[in-house]
Amino acid sequence: MITSKKDKPYTSNLKGVAALLGENFNHNETANSSPHNITISKIKLPHSQPRRYFDAEKLGQLALSIQEHGILEPLLVRPQQEEYELVAGERRLRAAQMVGLEEVPVVIREFNEQEALQISLVENLAREDLNPVEETEGVLQLLSLRLKQSTNNIVSLLYRMQNEAKGKVTQNVLGSEESLAIKALFDTLGIISWESFVSSRLPLLKLPQDVLDVLRQGQIEYTKATAIARVKDVSQRMALMKAAITENLSLTQINERIKAARTTITSESISLKERYKQASSRLQKASVWDNPKKQKTLEKLLTQIESLLDENSPE
Repeated sequence: MITSKKDKPYTSNLKGVAALLGENFNHNETANSSPHNITISKIKLPHSQPRRYFDAEKLGQLALSIQEHGILEPLLVRPQQEEYELVAGERRLRAAQMVGLEEVPVVIREFNEQEALQISLVENLAREDLNPVEETEGVLQLLSLRLKQSTNNIVSLLYRMQNEAKGKVTQNVLGSEESLAIKALFDTLGIISWESFVSSRLPLLKLPQDVLDVLRQGQIEYTKATAIARVKDVSQRMALMKAAITENLSLTQINERIKAARTTITSESISLKERYKQASSRLQKASVWDNPKKQKTLEKLLTQIESLLDENSPE
């Protein structure tokens, strides 16, 4: 009788993978699900790594938990000659290495390259601490594998689906096998709808690299990062990014600082003569002429200008 998570076979976050890979995956799952202990030195990371950033604090917390309770959920690996390639469980592997474990429990399964990568991607996407950039890249990579197309083609297809759904263009893609496959995959993952993914996630990939790096490291929320990315000057953008992180600025505060900076830049970049011309043009069309109080103010200002001109006129 199974009494604890430690005694259970590898089940983790692979619900979506079973749907993606179909009967072959389910057959593999029952064929060899008993954990084995193998030495960490025999486990190699795959060449294509879905995950790039690990939160140091959370990884340290996991290491402490493993030190106290051990690894409760086996890693998933596939045999590679005399060694094993990690399929799922990189955080557990890294944490085990941090506390000096020599062996870890694993479940060994036979997977081809595509199956292994899909499992790694889905497990990665199921993580609570996954940042939105890695989530976006992971979903695109998964769609690329599923539809056997490049990620650039997938992005174009998603935007065409969005435009058709909004009635901006003639329906040509919606209802096709490709779009149905995309919708099915998003339903399987259950983390975000395809519509929200296109409108809120794909734009992240167009952010400046410096913003992307900070966002990928989980130092700032993507809504704040998107706002900061509107600042074109790199030094100003980095200064605002640093302030947003260290001072924990709200999105409203960030937008206020951006607005203030733009006002300052505009005032400095426009010459005094140009400002006068703009103000004069606006004044002629303004409704201040019908307001007696404002007329008096204008009269005083005009008198000052006339006096200034008289002082500087040639004798």
